[in-house]
Amino acid sequence: MPIIDLLLFILLVLIGIIILVFIVKLVIILLPAIIVAAIVYLLTHSLFWTGIAFLVISVIAIAKKL
Repeated sequence: MPIIDLLLFILLVLIGIIILVFIVKLVIILLPAIIVAAIVYLLTHSLFWTGIAFLVISVIAIAKKL
């Protein structure tokens, strides 16, 4: 196996791990928004209000992290 293939493989694996870590962190940050949106949907059965609730809580959660 040529060394360049091995280096590219390692680089791609590292990029994949970084993307996975980013996605997991994002899900953890947005978890309250997901829970609130689910509750709003169960109470109202309206995708509009569910979307509004998700956006509002997401903005609050992201602003809190900054």
